[in-house]
Amino acid sequence: MTVIALFLSLFTLMLLRVPIAVALGLSSLGYIILAGLPPVVLVHNVVNGMNSFTLLAVPFFIMAGGLMNSAGITSRIFAFARSLVGWLNGGLGHVNVGASIIFAGMSGAAVADAGGLGAIEIRAMREAGYDDEFSVGVTAASSTIGPIIPPSLPLVIFGVMASTSIGELFVAGIIPGLMMAVSLMIMIWFIARKRGYPKDAKFCLKRVKSTFLRAILPLMTPIIIVGGIITGAFTPTEAAVCAATYALLLGLLVYRTLTLKKLAVVSLETIETTASIMLIVGASTIFAWILTANQAAAQFAEVLLSISDNKHVILMMIMLVVLIIGLFMETIAAISILVPVLLPISVQIGIDPVHLGIIVILNLMIGLLTPPVGMVLFVLSKVSNVPFEKCVKATMPFLVPLVIVLLLLTFFPKLSLFLPELLYRN
Repeated sequence: MTVIALFLSLFTLMLLRVPIAVALGLSSLGYIILAGLPPVVLVHNVVNGMNSFTLLAVPFFIMAGGLMNSAGITSRIFAFARSLVGWLNGGLGHVNVGASIIFAGMSGAAVADAGGLGAIEIRAMREAGYDDEFSVGVTAASSTIGPIIPPSLPLVIFGVMASTSIGELFVAGIIPGLMMAVSLMIMIWFIARKRGYPKDAKFCLKRVKSTFLRAILPLMTPIIIVGGIITGAFTPTEAAVCAATYALLLGLLVYRTLTLKKLAVVSLETIETTASIMLIVGASTIFAWILTANQAAAQFAEVLLSISDNKHVILMMIMLVVLIIGLFMETIAAISILVPVLLPISVQIGIDPVHLGIIVILNLMIGLLTPPVGMVLFVLSKVSNVPFEKCVKATMPFLVPLVIVLLLLTFFPKLSLFLPELLYRN
């Protein structure tokens, strides 16, 4: 059974709507049986793939985001962002992006941003007279900032798969995340001027101060996480534990908006989400092992180098492959499968693994905004009661700034490597 047959069986199962973890496992099992290998090989690789201290960060970051949403802390963040940038043309669109930047430092997941903060943002924009399509488009695009600005669940998975410093990956995402935000705000300003969208309110320093004081404790979360990692006070995994504990204390003891019932719901959602992620990681580990055993990376490198030996041309081809995979595959599964294939050729042509991590994750985030998978669009369609087809159409204009940022990051690696080199490599 060749590597091509392995991929054909995987995509056939995906077309049949088999869950991605099961599809990865079944296609890998088929290869193992036909290759005459003992089935225990599959079990060992799956267990070893899950057996990582770093992966403990996943459930705690998920729980931190869930607690922030359930405790009503996201509304404080939204109010603060509104006071900061609501005075611009298309005010609530800018608020949407600003709130996503802040929430990114707490959850690290695009779907968490879209499902939790997105509901608040879309409701506020509707009440202010913005049309649903614009509201959904802005919310969908801004949610992709979450997995780029630290902490980031996809970057944790990438770091584990690529054996790369997660601390470096986290700080590498800061400048790209801010670039995404600025580019989206420029697009919002342009559309708002064209359509005559109003400003939300005049800038008021007193209002900024009052909303800041209400949101100051939640705003400390990203400072604790990123500051602790940069200073070496704790590892990314320990930072995730601190984030979840801090969110729990805010909800239970400080604001007292988190009830035991809500805590139980968040815990169950965390368990469910973590279980699905870990199953994907485990199943993709055996899939990646098969690719490695068949020297898929070397074959892929040979194909690319036969087309061109120019670093930038190869990088564009890699990005095209990632984009196509991202259209059809869930982010965590895509990372787990792509990294063993892409990393060797990237290192061979002189691409820094940290730089590769940032551009691959951003590329996959664009995939979350496009059909047929488009998880963020499905979530927002449910939250906003806007048909999925309209969500797709509404998001299209906001793909333009994201693609521009992706191209800038691809061809100017210093944009993502400046902070890691400054903080870790001196």
